[in-house]
Amino acid sequence: MLLRLDDEARQVALGECLGRALEGCGLVYLEGELGAGKTTLARGVLRAYGHRGAVKSPTYTLVEPYELDDVRIHHFDLYRLGDPEELEFIGGRDLLAGDALCLIEWPARGEGWLPEPDLRICLVLAGTGREARLEARSPRGEQLLTRLAAMPELAACRLMDPDNAREGEAAR
Repeated sequence: MLLRLDDEARQVALGECLGRALEGCGLVYLEGELGAGKTTLARGVLRAYGHRGAVKSPTYTLVEPYELDDVRIHHFDLYRLGDPEELEFIGGRDLLAGDALCLIEWPARGEGWLPEPDLRICLVLAGTGREARLEARSPRGEQLLTRLAAMPELAACRLMDPDNAREGEAAR
């Protein structure tokens, strides 16, 4: 699925839709250059569960936990991770296991240690906005893409690409 996000409000809206689709659990990789909007997208996910405070990238702490109602969310930023094994020392296995929702920025830094995600989102700068490519990496990820494709809030953001060409033809 390829989406055009014209401004920050659309990035946050995508995050809110993603949060609703995830239903409080799952593993999502957030990829993109510095400033691509990974933390903005995470802020939208957190808003879907009622968080209204600031959301900062946990660059120095590596993970920021959020307890929102009955949902546990772990927002990871692995940019400054020196070695994937450091995740073991911060209790990464416990944080990634179970019924938590985990958002991981810079997942390539944890390669070889991190489990495969349900969904991989790659953000790239596109003029004054962003493009977001969402790829399912598990059966649950496929279900997430189906839920997201059905959300009217994202209809105006959809772009045609080879991965969703059949969906676009079916919608006509």
